[in-house]
Amino acid sequence: MSRRESVLVWFRQDLRLSDHPALNAAAKTGLPLVPVFVRDPEENRKEAAGAASHWWLHQSLTALDRSLRALGSRLIVRRGPAAKTLLQLAAETGARRIFSNRVYEPAALAAEPEVKAQLEARGISLESFNGSLLFEPGSIRTAAGNTFRVFTPFWRALWNERGALRQPARVPRSLRSPRSWPKSLKIADLALEPTIDWAAGIREAWTPGEKAALMRLRQFGQRSVSRYGGDRDRTSEDGTSRLSPHLHFGEISPIQIWHGVADHTGAEPYLRQLAWREFAYHLLVENPETTHEPFQKEFRHFPWRRNARRLRAWQKGQTGYPFVDAAMRQLWTTGWMHNRARLVAASFLVKDLLIPWRQGAAWFLDTLVDADLANNTMGWQWVAGCGVDAAPYFRVFNPVTQAERFDPDGKYVRRWIPELASLPTEWIHKPWEAPPQVLAAAGVKLGKSYPAPIVDHAQARQAALEAFQEMRQARRRKSSPRN
Repeated sequence: MSRRESVLVWFRQDLRLSDHPALNAAAKTGLPLVPVFVRDPEENRKEAAGAASHWWLHQSLTALDRSLRALGSRLIVRRGPAAKTLLQLAAETGARRIFSNRVYEPAALAAEPEVKAQLEARGISLESFNGSLLFEPGSIRTAAGNTFRVFTPFWRALWNERGALRQPARVPRSLRSPRSWPKSLKIADLALEPTIDWAAGIREAWTPGEKAALMRLRQFGQRSVSRYGGDRDRTSEDGTSRLSPHLHFGEISPIQIWHGVADHTGAEPYLRQLAWREFAYHLLVENPETTHEPFQKEFRHFPWRRNARRLRAWQKGQTGYPFVDAAMRQLWTTGWMHNRARLVAASFLVKDLLIPWRQGAAWFLDTLVDADLANNTMGWQWVAGCGVDAAPYFRVFNPVTQAERFDPDGKYVRRWIPELASLPTEWIHKPWEAPPQVLAAAGVKLGKSYPAPIVDHAQARQAALEAFQEMRQARRRKSSPRN
């Protein structure tokens, strides 16, 4: 093929054409442009995302290739170590410059200097950009120059800097193609989709891709953002944006979302949630060990319990607490869970069952289509009480009172637990308290058609508080001077 010079655009977690800093910079060179996606086996081994995310990735890559072809381009798909694969492609296309948007996850950040060094050793530059955050990590600091460890002052600082946010960039009018294209794998060759089709519910619930993301943003801005502050905790209402998986895969940028909703009345509560994601990434970059270690070191001594049977019951929505089980079944079926339900389900695992937060985080990363490492890590540590700006450990969500508050008519539970659908609202969140005749009339047989509670919440709460005190005592013993 021709050795005429070209440039490569290395797509990673930025599977879109609009507001794509690397793509725009590459297009401005005027050189033929080769878009590439590299599936790196080593990076895959270290990545946190699981089966649900892999399904989404397949669909998102397909959508990206379709968009590129509409501009006369295409996506080149390769598999192999990133540096080696990019060097090979550069040799095939005559590329001396590679453009990419940075990935702010620990494994990717740790690998990037070596990739860059290997490329530069062969005379090829790697030019990277921020395409996935509002601000570069480290750019928002306290007055003393430190990383924020409490969200509210971080939010105030970010809000004060909002005037510095750039405007979203348009899709390049045209992408100049090379005279001939390098070879490419088919997206199906990456084997991202399941061999057994368990993803029917996810496929029904979602349409991956940039086009769907932009449409969802428009609909949210027009219909829902003004009500977000009041509706976002109501599990039975469609009061959230559902942009999180699109944002995770970079089918839309946070800059696009910010400018898409900021001018709407009542947008601030939603913008705070966007800033929470930002806060999570800024912290993760500074503290990469928190994916597996508690931010508050004393929790290394916490007396967690490992119970495979109870963990499995939680994973499959069989705890006997309807609100928790509805949340877990929604997750299993659709690859997504309402945020309020995430808090309650997570609290139940770490405080009612005393199962380590890392096991819950791992399950979420495997089953969520928005398996965002930074958000997931900070969220689980927040609930467990061991993270930055965490909830006090004595705050133990009561799964019944939370359900009665945020699913008052039982609509959410009835949707995801049809075996309880005929129960009167009075008993829908606590069927174990319902009179026998009420259960019989609803066709509910506790322990058979629906499980009895696997723990007593009041007793579990007390056990959690005692475990917390045990941890504190162990820390004091360890830190006290020896006699």
